Amino acid sequence: MDNFDPALISVVMPCHNAAPYVAEAIESVLGQSYPQVELIVVDDGSTDGSTEILQRLAADHPGGITLVYQDRSGPYAARNAALAHANGNYIAFLDADDTWHPDALRLMHDALEADLADIAYCGWGNVGEAATDPSPKIPPILDAGEAAMLFLESSPWPINSVLIRRHLIDELRGFSERAPTAMDYDLWLRMLARHPRLVHVPDVLAFYRCHPHDNTHIPHWRQVFDAVAVRRDFVRHHPQLIAHIPPPRLNGLIYEPLLREAYRCHWRNDTESARRLFRRAFRKADWKAGDLKHLVASLLSATLYRNLVDFVTHRRSARLGG
Repeated sequence: MDNFDPALISVVMPCHNAAPYVAEAIESVLGQSYPQVELIVVDDGSTDGSTEILQRLAADHPGGITLVYQDRSGPYAARNAALAHANGNYIAFLDADDTWHPDALRLMHDALEADLADIAYCGWGNVGEAATDPSPKIPPILDAGEAAMLFLESSPWPINSVLIRRHLIDELRGFSERAPTAMDYDLWLRMLARHPRLVHVPDVLAFYRCHPHDNTHIPHWRQVFDAVAVRRDFVRHHPQLIAHIPPPRLNGLIYEPLLREAYRCHWRNDTESARRLFRRAFRKADWKAGDLKHLVASLLSATLYRNLVDFVTHRRSARLGG
């Protein structure tokens, strides 16, 4: 941070094989009505032409885009690498397949300054071929001292719908990289433990692209396990923030998603994720008698479990067909 600028917003963008989307994402940054913005893009070993697109755009906008390169280290390592090059007093995150409204940074910055807040957060919309609910998402007004239960229920916002004062990121030393699919969630929980002042911007200013599950190389069970791990760590390290939550409710907040997501994977025919999630739910979640057949079946080997699910599915189909 050799050229720190107190009015500058640094936008952090990881990019790995986002050729169909990255130009639109970058244009949405360069087209912001807030006048002082720098963009740091980390190309994480792209092989689909993204690198050439990034280099062309950087040449077209000299001084507006900083390119950093790494070799398949993942999005959170990429964000940390970008943070090391950021000069701004404020940090925003935009993935290479997402976009902003042209006034997003200006409105969040204005709210941040008006309230002397640490974090501004706005509404968002889901876009893309897998966006099943096009309705705008407007998060509630939050008070950091009372938000623990809501944050434990789920990640409160997508990563592109917040503007954060730089000092808060620096105090937390950026993203932890221990649970690779939930590190934005982990960052929000670690921020919450510092009692930041939050300011609510009710406009829909961020657009989050939803991709089909088949397009991800990270199994769903891993994503659920990572989210459980960061919730469990938050509760373990900050007992004063959750002391008002009854223990049964607290256990449910941490572990209930295991069973819920196990059933979702079961009905999507993602048998490997379902088996792993049912297994963990057997030990950790508050399950009912009706869940027992799935929980016991999950103790089988992966092959036997897959065969059992196929047998039951075919038998059910035959009965319905007959």
